[in-house]
Amino acid sequence: MRLHRIALTAFGPFGGSQEVDFDALSEAGLFLLHGATGAGKTSVLDAVCYALYNAVPGARQSPGTSLRSDHAPASLRTEVRLELTVAGRRLEITRQPSWERPKKRGTGTTTEKAQSWLREYDAGTGTWKDLSRSHQEIGAEIEGLLGMSREQFCQVVLLPQGDFARFLRADAEARGKLLGRLFDTRRFAAVEAGLAERRRGAEAQVRAGDDRLLAAAHRIQQAAGDAAELPLPALTPGEPGLAGAVLQWAAVARAGARERLAVVRAGVEAAESAQAAAQAAFEDVRETYRLQRRYAEARERAARLDERAGEHRELQARLERARKAETVAPALGLRAATETEHRDARQAEARARAALPESFAGAGAAGLTAAARKALEELGGLESARRAEQRRTELAARRADADRQERADADVLQEAAAWLDGWESTRRALQERIEHAQDAATHAEHLAGQLEPARAKSAAAHRRDALAGQAAQAKEHALAAREDASRAHEHWLALKEQRLQGIAAELAQSLTPGAPCSVCGATEHPAPARTVEGHVGREGEEAALAAYRQAEERRADAERALGDVREQLAAQTAAAGDTPAGELAREAEELARRHAEVRDRALGLHSARERLARAEAEHERRLAERQDAATRAASRDSLREAMVREQTALEEELTQARGGAATVAARAAQLERQAALLTEAADAVRAVEDTARRLKDADARLADAAYRAGFETPAAAAAAALDDARHRELQDRIDGRQQEEAAVRAVLAEPDTAAAAEQPPADPAAAHTAAKSAARAVRAAVAEHTAAEHRCTELDRLSRGAAAEARELGPLREEYDRVARLASLTAGTSAENERKMRLESYVLAARLEQVAAAATARLQRMSSGRYTLVHSDDRTGRGRSGLGLHVVDAWTGSERDTATLSGGETFFASLALALGLADVVTDEAGGVRLDTLFIDEGFGSLDDQTLDEVLDVLDSLRERDRSVGIVSHVADLRRRVHAQLEVVKGRAGSVVRQRGLGR
Repeated sequence: MRLHRIALTAFGPFGGSQEVDFDALSEAGLFLLHGATGAGKTSVLDAVCYALYNAVPGARQSPGTSLRSDHAPASLRTEVRLELTVAGRRLEITRQPSWERPKKRGTGTTTEKAQSWLREYDAGTGTWKDLSRSHQEIGAEIEGLLGMSREQFCQVVLLPQGDFARFLRADAEARGKLLGRLFDTRRFAAVEAGLAERRRGAEAQVRAGDDRLLAAAHRIQQAAGDAAELPLPALTPGEPGLAGAVLQWAAVARAGARERLAVVRAGVEAAESAQAAAQAAFEDVRETYRLQRRYAEARERAARLDERAGEHRELQARLERARKAETVAPALGLRAATETEHRDARQAEARARAALPESFAGAGAAGLTAAARKALEELGGLESARRAEQRRTELAARRADADRQERADADVLQEAAAWLDGWESTRRALQERIEHAQDAATHAEHLAGQLEPARAKSAAAHRRDALAGQAAQAKEHALAAREDASRAHEHWLALKEQRLQGIAAELAQSLTPGAPCSVCGATEHPAPARTVEGHVGREGEEAALAAYRQAEERRADAERALGDVREQLAAQTAAAGDTPAGELAREAEELARRHAEVRDRALGLHSARERLARAEAEHERRLAERQDAATRAASRDSLREAMVREQTALEEELTQARGGAATVAARAAQLERQAALLTEAADAVRAVEDTARRLKDADARLADAAYRAGFETPAAAAAAALDDARHRELQDRIDGRQQEEAAVRAVLAEPDTAAAAEQPPADPAAAHTAAKSAARAVRAAVAEHTAAEHRCTELDRLSRGAAAEARELGPLREEYDRVARLASLTAGTSAENERKMRLESYVLAARLEQVAAAATARLQRMSSGRYTLVHSDDRTGRGRSGLGLHVVDAWTGSERDTATLSGGETFFASLALALGLADVVTDEAGGVRLDTLFIDEGFGSLDDQTLDEVLDVLDSLRERDRSVGIVSHVADLRRRVHAQLEVVKGRAGSVVRQRGLGR
C-alpha cells in the first residue's frame, strides 16, 4: 500500500482545505511530520485511518468527539479524500461525516447524512471510474485489499510507540491478548473450546450410559419382584464386568418368573371348572323362581278381570248405539252445513242493503242488476274527460318546473358571477401552497433517511445498557456456579475416599456362611469386617456424584449464558458506540419531532394539488353553467305562452264533464262505487233464496235417516253419536280386556309353569352368592396368571434393553478416551504436553518467535550489535507459557527480561519490535506491500549517536521501497531529516507546509 495524496477540509484542527502530497514526501524515503503541540500532527494520521476505515484510531474514537473543525465556516462541509495504490489498483476514497448545515430557507440547521465515494483510476482511458457509494461495500473492499482490520492497520502502519513499549514490558497474558488480536487466533481457541465441549459431551454420554445400564438393572429387579431367586448384587458405575453381571442376573430372574407362570396356569384351570358348575346351578334355580312368579301373577290377573265384568258389558252396549248413529251422521252434517250457509247469506244481504240508498230498500235481484248496468254505462262516457284532466295536471306541473328553473338559473348566474370574480386570487394562493409543500416533502425525505439509523442506534444503546447489567449478573452467577461445582466435586471425592477406606465392611455384608467370597473365594469367613460409625455407603457416594454432576451442568449453563450475554453486549456496543442511551434517545426524538413537523407540512402537497385541480374544473364548470342558463331563459318564454292557451281549452271541457263533483276522477269514483254496491246486493239476494231452498231439503233427509236407524227423533240420533277419539277409546278398552283374558288363560295352561308351581319355593339369592364366590376365585387366578405373564414379558423386554445398552456403551467409552486425550493435549493439561501450553498459546508463541527474529535484525543495528530479542517458552507463576520475551546483552552474555531496559533502549527495542511485527503481520495478511509507514513520537529519549543509528535503520527501509514518516516535535530531527511536513496552528485553524522536497 502506497499513499499518494490526501485532502482535508474542515477536519480536526484544519478550518479550511489542506492537501498533503505523499508522493513528494516519499521520494526522500524518510520524512518528518512535526509541529507545535496541539497543531494537528496526529490528525493527519487520523484522517488517513478515517478515509480507509470510516473511523479514527480506537484511542481517539471517544463518544461525543466530533471530526468537524471548530474553525470551519458554517457552510463548509467536512471532507477527507485519500488517493492510494493497493494491490496494484489506484483508488480514491472520499468520506464526508454527518453534519449540521444551515437551512437554505428560514433559520436553524438541518442534518446531512454521512456519505462515502470509492473511485478507481483507469490507466487505459486516463479517467476515474465510480465503484460504490455504500459505506459497507467500501469498507469490505478496502479491508479485503489490505487484508487487515482497523486495529491491525493502526498497529502496523501507524506505529504507536507507547503501545509497543507496554508490549515489551507486558506479562504473557497481556502480550497474548495483543498477539491474538493481530494474528486472529480465535480459530485455535475455538478448536480448544470445541474439543473441550466434545470431551464433556462424550463424558456425559458415557456417564449416562452407565446410569442407563444400572437403571435397567433396577427396573429388572422391580419387574421380577419375589420371582427373582437371587437378589441384585451391589453394582457401581464404571465397575469392570458391570454389563456381564447385570445380564447374568437378568437370565436367572427370567427363569424363576417362567416357573412361577406354570404353577399359576394350573390354578386358573381348576378355578374355571368350579365356576362353571356353580353358574349352572344358579341358572336352574333362577328359572324355577321365574316360573313360580309367572304362575302367581296370572292367578292375580284372572281375579281382577272377574271383578270388572259388569263394566265391560256396559261399554259394549254403548259402542253398539254409537255404530247405529253412524248411519245418521251424513244427514246431520249436511243439515248443519246448510243451516250455516243460509245464516251467512242473510247476514250478507243485510250488509249489502244497508250500503244502498233508501230508494232501493225493497228492490229485488232483477231491479238491482238493472240499476248497476245503468251506472256502468255512465262511467264509460267519462274516459275522454279523464284524459283531459290528466293533460291539465301535466301542463300545470310543466309551468311549475319552468318557474323553478327560472329561479334556479337566476341563482346560478348570481353565484357564478361572484365565484369567477375571486378566481385569480384563489389560483395564486393554491400554487403557493403547492410550492411550500414541495419544499417540505424534500426536507422530510432527507430527515427520514437519518431517523431510522438514529432510532436503531438508540435502541441498540438501550439494549447495550440492559445487557451490561445482565452481563454483571451472569458473571456473578457463573462465579457462584463455578464455586458450587468445585465444592461439590471436592465433597464427592472426599466421600469416595471414605467409602474406599471402609469397602471391606461393605463387601462383608454380602457374605453368606458356606458361600464363596467374591474377593478371595474362601467359604469360611472367620472375621468379616464391620462398618464403623460414619461409614459412607454406595448410596451416599452416588448422591454426592449426582450432586456434583448437577452442579457441573449448572456451571456450564451459567458460563454459556455469560458468553451469550457478552457476545450480545459486544454486538450492541458496536452498533451504539459509547454514547449514553439517553443522549441517543433525545437525538432520535428530536429527529422524529422535526421529521413529523416537516412531514405534516409535506402531507398537504397532494391535497393542495387536488384542490388546484378541483378549482380549475370548478372554473370551467361555472363558465359552462352561466352559458347554459342564458340559453334556457330564451326558450322558456315561448313555451309558457303555448301552455297557457292549452290550459284554458281543457278547463272548459272539464267543467261540463264533472257535473256536481269536484273532479272528473271523483265523479268516476262515485259511479264505480254505486255499480259495485248494486251488483253485490243483487248477488246477496239470490244467495239467500238458494240457501233457504236447500235447508228445507236437508230437514226432510235428516228425519228419514233417523227413523231408518231406529231413533225416535233426529236429536236422539245426534246424542248417541261418538266422535272418532271416543269411539277408539271404547274399542281399545274392550279389546284390551279380551287380550288380557286370553293371556291369563295361556299362562295357566303352560305345563312348565304349572309344574314349577307345585315345587317348593326357589332361593336364587343363595345360588347367586355361590356363583359370585366361584367367579371371584377365577378372577383372582386369572389376575395372578396375567401378572405372571406380564412379568415374563417385561423381563424379556428389559433384558433386551439392557443388552442393547451394554452394546452401545463400548463405542461411547472408546470415543470418550480418544476425545479426552486430544482435549487435554490442546488445553495443556496432559502429560504428553511437556510445557503445558495451550494450542492458541503454541500458535502465538510461533508468531512471537517470528516477530523476535524480524525485530532482532534491526535491534542489533540500532544497538551496535549489543542487544538481541529472543523468544522464551518458560512459564512464570500460573500464567500462560510460551509467550516470554527476553533480551540478550552481548556485552555481558546474560539473558534478562525486557523490563530491565532503560528508556532509550526501550524505545529502539520497541521500535524494532514494531517494525518486525509489521513485517510478520503483513506476511500473515497475504503479503500486502506496506510502502508507507508512520512512527508516532518516542525519539526524544535518544542520544545523538543512538538517534543516528535509529535513523539509519529507518532509512534502510527504502530497500523494500518503503517511505517512513516520523511524527515528532523533537527539534534535532529537523536538521537530520530534510523532507518535512510541518503543521502550523493559528487562530483560523491549522495549515500544512511541505519543505525540503526534491521537486
